[in-house]
Amino acid sequence: MSDSIKELTAEICAFRDARDWAQFHNPKEVAVAIAAEAGELLQHFVWQDAEQSLERVSARRAEIESEMADVAILLFEMAANCEVDLATAMRAKLARNEERYAVSKARGSNKKYNEL
Repeated sequence: MSDSIKELTAEICAFRDARDWAQFHNPKEVAVAIAAEAGELLQHFVWQDAEQSLERVSARRAEIESEMADVAILLFEMAANCEVDLATAMRAKLARNEERYAVSKARGSNKKYNEL
């Protein structure tokens, strides 16, 4: 992954601004779009067990990559629109999860942090 979050966000916003779409991309609308695109990604895996879902990724890689990109593009744009430094927010969340899911407690477990 050679492209930084800032560089990708600038490209996304330039694409949006060239089309004068910022007027339609308020936080609520972008959040709705993220949920819709995440649903389209999820649709690839409905009723698939773990093995089938891995096979689906292989068989439909291009479609799944496209849906993942849609979600990420919208998320990066929403962060820019809301003046959120996404890299900082992600690092803060990882640090919080590091505390919540200590390796000594969470390794090999799928329990939520308050159940460990």
